[in-house]
Amino acid sequence: MQPESTLNQLKADLPNGQLPPSYGVYFKNTLVALCHALEDHILQASSRVTDQKPLVLVTFQQGKWYLQEADRYFDIAQHSNHIAIAAVADSGFATHKTGQEENVSLVHLNETDSLVNEWNLIILAPNYAAMVLCHELSEEEYRADSQPKTDTERKFYGLWTFDRILVEKAATILIERMCSYDNSLCDRLVQLQEKIAATPGDMTIDLTGVVARIVTYLQTSQQQLVTVNRQTRELAELEGQALKLNRNLSANKLQAFLRMAQRVDERDKDNPVASLQVSALAETVGQILELPTLKLRRLRLAGLLFRIGLAEAPIEVFTHTSNRLDDASLAFWRDRASLGAKLLSTMPELTPVTNIILHHLEHWDGSGKPDGLRGEEIPLEARILGLVAEFQKLTQPRGERAALSITEALEKCREASGTRFDPALVESLTTVIRLAEIGMMQLPSRPSQIPIVWLEEVTKPDTAKTEAVR
Repeated sequence: MQPESTLNQLKADLPNGQLPPSYGVYFKNTLVALCHALEDHILQASSRVTDQKPLVLVTFQQGKWYLQEADRYFDIAQHSNHIAIAAVADSGFATHKTGQEENVSLVHLNETDSLVNEWNLIILAPNYAAMVLCHELSEEEYRADSQPKTDTERKFYGLWTFDRILVEKAATILIERMCSYDNSLCDRLVQLQEKIAATPGDMTIDLTGVVARIVTYLQTSQQQLVTVNRQTRELAELEGQALKLNRNLSANKLQAFLRMAQRVDERDKDNPVASLQVSALAETVGQILELPTLKLRRLRLAGLLFRIGLAEAPIEVFTHTSNRLDDASLAFWRDRASLGAKLLSTMPELTPVTNIILHHLEHWDGSGKPDGLRGEEIPLEARILGLVAEFQKLTQPRGERAALSITEALEKCREASGTRFDPALVESLTTVIRLAEIGMMQLPSRPSQIPIVWLEEVTKPDTAKTEAVR
């Protein structure tokens, strides 16, 4: 983000540079919906008295203008005291009816002005103030593997607030940035801002609580939508790579899934072998329970794939404990089993494995996700996977939490026996850990069989077969 951006200037003007809690990274669609909600408020709540109508300051990104938005602002102009719109000269405003309105001023931005990278909406009325300030991430600021491929995947640094002091400061900054284009307009906007500040409002309006809930919902929904789209796209790419290794379509898709799961582990710097260890320990517990070979094979593969729902997770999911995640990341973490199962459901041959992963976050007492299954309603293999996955996670560091010893991790699992975990399975895991503690066995670090594709480089032209699970 450029230092001269409105966001950065606002931050520099605040005590200790503390922006409001709403500051963060947002998907474009979240911000579109939020801006539309604030604009709709102008249309629905505007007074007929000119002095009560708002001053609206808007900037639009270069090349991001749409005709339907121009039409929308014609209606908004009828309910506003004045609107100043900053956009590049070829945005279409000059010839559009909105730009011809007496209370609409156009600022034709120079294409080298950093304002062309911003998307701002500031509303000042006597009885309320609101704003959305945004600045799109540069190519360098996107994670290397998350460059937006579609418009809905674009992200912005942004904030929204109804704090009048902050809105006034931002308005002052934005008006000053317009001064280099039109001094007389700048003077007029300053006068309007001062007049509105001095005009008593009919009734103070506070939309903070409602909008906060809407933004959280929109951001979470958009995160999951983008995730599913990206996972589907990545799966298609990986399938294409797998075609070079094997002509069998089912094997190709399974290889693609395994690649995706392996990449999840690679992103988790504190726990890069989670899938291998969980698969191995789940298989060991299954052997103690004398599960038949077919069920052991399914359980082993479920262990390798159980984190696939995190393929496009925010990096915070891997670096913070759940109590430190924001609402959007926390919802993503809670829904990881469902997201993984949705992806795996594209391969019907994996249905038994998909069901294990879907239900591994169910709790013995019925308080888990996604279906609230209780006790033995939960598939046995899913109960094993859920217990082992939690144990393995505790033995690795996560954020501010240090790694626990296997004894400490086991004790944590035992504390949840009968609530979160099947008591009989906790005893089976206890047997494995006790044998390891006295040196009678070593905890396995990888399952007895690993699909060759897990160990290969994508570019190798090998034609190894992947174990089929039916």
